[in-house]
Amino acid sequence: MSRRTLAGILAVPMLIALWVTAVLVPLPYVTYSPGITVDVLGETSDGEIIEVSGHQAYRDEGQLRMTTVYVTQPEGKVNLFEAVGAWLSRTDAVYPREAVYAPEETRESSRMQSAVQMVSSQDAAVAVALRELGYPVQEAVEVLNVTDNMPAQGKLQVGDELLRVGGRDITSAQDVVDAVTDNATAGEPIEFVFKRAGDERTEQITPMAVPDEDGTEVLRVGIVPGRGYSFPFDVKVNIDESIGGPSAGLMFSLAIYDTLTEGSLTGEAIVAGTGTIDEEGLVGPIGGIQQKIVAAQDVGAELFLVPADNCPDALGARSGDMALVRVQSMHEATEAIESWVGDPTTELPVCAKE
Repeated sequence: MSRRTLAGILAVPMLIALWVTAVLVPLPYVTYSPGITVDVLGETSDGEIIEVSGHQAYRDEGQLRMTTVYVTQPEGKVNLFEAVGAWLSRTDAVYPREAVYAPEETRESSRMQSAVQMVSSQDAAVAVALRELGYPVQEAVEVLNVTDNMPAQGKLQVGDELLRVGGRDITSAQDVVDAVTDNATAGEPIEFVFKRAGDERTEQITPMAVPDEDGTEVLRVGIVPGRGYSFPFDVKVNIDESIGGPSAGLMFSLAIYDTLTEGSLTGEAIVAGTGTIDEEGLVGPIGGIQQKIVAAQDVGAELFLVPADNCPDALGARSGDMALVRVQSMHEATEAIESWVGDPTTELPVCAKE
């Protein structure tokens, strides 16, 4: 047997081992790829996505599409081939895991954080849209999340406005925490007074002792309280629970605005976009802007609303003829859409190279 033949034979298992390693050994990266888009002016099998009670709602043929990104989960694994494929792709992206997730973050903690962010985003979107239309909006404290298998499950719901806990008037999220940790006793119920769908209700909830981050036991009922709002009428955003995070805030606020006003904000065209929204109506940056632009372009959107801080990255996306409109607030976004509908050739504040 020649040396060349022997070397070839010995190289085969080494190559196989390298291929197996490349497939099985996870790398500290996550991948981004274009996700689904959802017309938030539309409906699901359960009804309208923007649901209004106590006020006239106006429906039209326009579309306002929120955009999403498929992201590797915290406990997901990316192998060498997947990482290289995303890096070479014109539509996907790859990032170091630590740039996306905290070291100790898990699928469950990520899901809970995402759910809380989505609820906060929806509340802020309603508040901003109603203020834009001149309606009075008051701040409140509400339930942002209810933990499974904890005392509050089945008694409190996401969106409940907290009025009093253990006899203490609630004006901040910290008031709720203090009322449970300072004034309650394990095994003894504490009274929660709250408002749900305009009706004041009362529940007796018995706190449970659970270990804190440092191992000491603390009392908890299993809710996440946070900033909420009291509205003059009821507006709900009914979105799939699998979609989380705050990045659809701008599109929710525009859809609510459109639903509460006559006529079509979009001129019955398809407008897509992304961006967080805060209580002042300011639009914040998000992750995965290039993948979201691709997803919008694939469904035929003619206009894409880009948070101002995301413009530099947005310019590198495959957008075709779709205009990338730079926005800093919900008010600016509304004005840009209305100007474009009135005259498609009008000059808009588009993303441009500096």
